[in-house]
Amino acid sequence: MAAPRPRSTVSAWRPPVEGIAEVFHARFLDHAYPAHVHDTWALMVLDGGRVDFGLDGERHGVGVSDQVVLLPPGVVHDGRTVTEAGFRKRVLYLDSSVLPERLTGAAVDAPLLDDPRLRTRVHALHLALARERDPLEAASRLAFVGERLRRWLAGRRPAAYGPAHARDAVRLRELLDARVVEGITLAEASAALGGVHPTQLIRGFRQAYGLPPHAYLTGRRVARARELLLAGTPAALAATAAGFYDQAHLTRHFGRHVGTSPARFARSGRM
Repeated sequence: MAAPRPRSTVSAWRPPVEGIAEVFHARFLDHAYPAHVHDTWALMVLDGGRVDFGLDGERHGVGVSDQVVLLPPGVVHDGRTVTEAGFRKRVLYLDSSVLPERLTGAAVDAPLLDDPRLRTRVHALHLALARERDPLEAASRLAFVGERLRRWLAGRRPAAYGPAHARDAVRLRELLDARVVEGITLAEASAALGGVHPTQLIRGFRQAYGLPPHAYLTGRRVARARELLLAGTPAALAATAAGFYDQAHLTRHFGRHVGTSPARFARSGRM
């Protein structure tokens, strides 16, 4: 009897190319990402299957095509498997040196870019990164990818994104960002924000950003753990350094957010 196929296969690494925070290749038979945010832009191409994802309250679907998915930083999104065969994807996490955050609003309005030339360029960039050759080639290809992405977004109205009047939600997010590792209690947050009632804080944050404060903080901690694991930090140390109680606590949340265990994720690193 043939051995069952693994539920997921992941390969992730941090390349020596300025502007790329992480390269992430994965195959999932069945996986659902919880609502979360990234500090970076996520540029994805699908190589098999189909994915359904939500971005800022709107749902989108994408399969194998000439489309490229671009998810902006700081915007809540999720994702889930659609077909029994699962899906295969390749993702580049790009920082603001490639795309400025002021283009977030334009990307929220149009996360699916139907552009065969752009997809070809993204594919070529992935090949250059996988070959582990002189990073100059990858950097050169990234420059052309970034140029085409900026042209796409510049052609759309650069609408501002974010809660325009939810001052307390913005301030709470700033507190959470400043205390990712040590965390903050609702009582501390309430006092820091002038005595705003905790339930009002939670309700306002969810309305502004699409998820409760604790879920936002967990996502930020998982992102921090990813950075540490790719830098070679042992999982047990990465867990506490990212703000989790212990490795088991990290493993539970990491599997939901990344689709694999911290140990497997760390072993997949190639750079």
